[in-house]
Amino acid sequence: MNFEGQIRKMITENGSPIRYYLNLKDDFLDVNQQLGKKIRISHLHNQCLNCGLDHPIYRMGYCKNCFFTVPEANENIIRPELSTAHLGIAKRDLEWEQKFELQPHIVYLAVASDIKVGVTRLTQIPTRWIDQGASYATILAKTDNRYEAGVIEVALKNHVSDKTNYVRMLKNEVLEVDLIQQKDLFKVYIPEEESKFYLPDTSIYSFEYPVLQYPEKVKTLNLAKQPEFEGTLVGIKGQYWIFEDGIVWNVRGHEGFYVKIEI
Repeated sequence: MNFEGQIRKMITENGSPIRYYLNLKDDFLDVNQQLGKKIRISHLHNQCLNCGLDHPIYRMGYCKNCFFTVPEANENIIRPELSTAHLGIAKRDLEWEQKFELQPHIVYLAVASDIKVGVTRLTQIPTRWIDQGASYATILAKTDNRYEAGVIEVALKNHVSDKTNYVRMLKNEVLEVDLIQQKDLFKVYIPEEESKFYLPDTSIYSFEYPVLQYPEKVKTLNLAKQPEFEGTLVGIKGQYWIFEDGIVWNVRGHEGFYVKIEI
């Protein structure tokens, strides 16, 4: 079977285990069904997510020019505390930014390797946690917009990481921690003005990934440096494909690459 198209992050469906799908525009691949099979990936050229041109991919699936111009890549995406849409001030496109930022957001605690704090839109739960390869997570606060969530995250970053150790996540080295207890401890760090957003909910969300074999060592596949690769797929976690011999492919990190996949 051959599949060809532009890489975008995998579509996920929560279940036991999580289901993964790769939408290549004209081709649609059920990734779970490929576990245990030999797969060949060939990088044919690039196709920027915005302009569609064959330019080098700079970041987030965009060529350099588009990365610095499209609203989908503005600094508020990475640093929500810099959001200004609630003030009616545009970074790049006020209409887009207001639609994206002026909606309910959550601040969460998740464990993919160690405990971390993060921010996402309410509509992205549980997708955000699955994309990060989280084993379990809970909601700390629910805000009215992105800026408010960013303020809380910044306050908590002095006490807990906002990063995932992707190597430990892929090796399934997951810290065992009482998230509800941690949530209760961290709530004192929420700024007084944002304390009203604290969510006293004890729900824990847990996730099961389709992995036949976790790697002992992790080696990253970069199609920009190695345009041809062949290996046996043994797992999917986060936005990664895990192959035999510990080779992992970050699908989301290759957005904008145009590839052929042979199974």
